[in-house]
Amino acid sequence: MRKKPINEMKLDFASRSVNEGFARSAAAAFACQLDPTLDELADIKTAVSEAVTNAIIHGYRNQSGTVTLGGKMYEDGLLTFTVTDRGCGMENVHKAMEPLFTGAPNEERAGMGFVIMQSFMDKVTVSSKPGKGTRVTLQRRLRRRR
Repeated sequence: MRKKPINEMKLDFASRSVNEGFARSAAAAFACQLDPTLDELADIKTAVSEAVTNAIIHGYRNQSGTVTLGGKMYEDGLLTFTVTDRGCGMENVHKAMEPLFTGAPNEERAGMGFVIMQSFMDKVTVSSKPGKGTRVTLQRRLRRRR
């Protein structure tokens, strides 16, 4: 049974690439309550940045929409972030998570977003429905230093 979070946050913002930095900063500010190391903070910022960029670029395909960033922290140091869009969704999540796969073949994309998220977080979960959108959940347990 999951314990109740000790703190939560939720932000909605326009699916504009300039808001990626805003989401990154908001996630970092929220995570700082758990006194992360600089390396842990950099990892979290990078993973959230990748998830938000995917929502903007692939979810909405550079069209207008709303991205939601949610965060929860737990007494045991577990930190979760969710990045949700109501964009085009994905037909095959497993395929989309493969290294070098890109949903934007006509653009210069490396196809490494999910790989990067997985390398910096303890767990990455993706759920998506075509025409309904995508939710990426990022989890990282921080060691309590206090």
